[in-house]
This record gives sequence, structure tokens and C-alpha cells, in this order.
Amino acid sequence: MPSFDIVSKTDLSEIDNALANMVREMSQRYDFKGSQSRIERKEAEITINADDELKLKQMHELLQGHLARRKIEPGVLDYKSVEKAAGQAVRQRALIRQGIDRELAKRIVKEIKDGKYKVQVTVQGDELRVSGKKRDDLQAVIQHVKGLTVELPLQYVNFRD
Repeated sequence: MPSFDIVSKTDLSEIDNALANMVREMSQRYDFKGSQSRIERKEAEITINADDELKLKQMHELLQGHLARRKIEPGVLDYKSVEKAAGQAVRQRALIRQGIDRELAKRIVKEIKDGKYKVQVTVQGDELRVSGKKRDDLQAVIQHVKGLTVELPLQYVNFRD
């Protein structure tokens, strides 16, 4: 029986490469000379430390640009609120989303069932398994899910006949 999985995974090594390129660019830019601004990743969390709000905004733009060059969608980062640090310095955390949360999984399953496709959808942890009798039905489901407005980037893997 043909099947495929809907997952949301982010390659952390690509994020590390993007952060390294960003740090290299920041060290060469004139507006960051003498600045205490820095960015670091621990596990699935990125911490951005900036001298002020303007530098934080510039670092956001740099980060989005470097992630886009590495073909990582900006939706993988879940920005938390900006915290004040010493003086004018600010700090912000951004979580790297991995997997499909239960609420989004329910919404995707409901959308597929409302589409009246002849497939079965099962939730397996933080991913969805879609199986059906015909390959065409599965391809139609992929097109339907791609058309949904989902803030999380999705991948379609393990397509089996």
C-alpha cells in the first residue's frame, strides 16, 4: 500500500553554517565594529545578544538572509520576546522548531479528511503517515497540503509504492 510521511525537520548543521557565516560578516561590517553583539546556538535554541534595538533588527535581517542562502525557511524560528540586559543592550531567544505539534497535526488531518481523499492519516509522534491505495491520491494530498497556509515548513518523505 503506497504511503508517505509529512514531517518538519531542520538540519542543525546548516543552521550552524549560517550562524558562522553571519558572525564572519558581522566581524567585517563597519556598523558592528567595536560592538558586543553576538549570536550563539545551544541545542535547539538561538540566543541573540545586541547592543541596542537597531543592532538587533540588523542581526535579524542578517540571520534571515543567511538562513535563506542555506535553503532554510524563516518559519523554523520561533522568536520569543525581547529582554532588556545591562544598559541599552537587549537579548532575544529564538527556538528552532522540530517536528509537527499536536495542534497543527490535528488541523492537517482535518483538512485532508475534509478534502474527501481516499487515504488514511495517522499521527506518529511528531510526524504524519498518509497511506492510500492509489499513488495519484497521495500526490493529490501532497498538493492539497502544500496549498495550506502553515507557518511551519513541511517536508514530504518516505514515498513508497
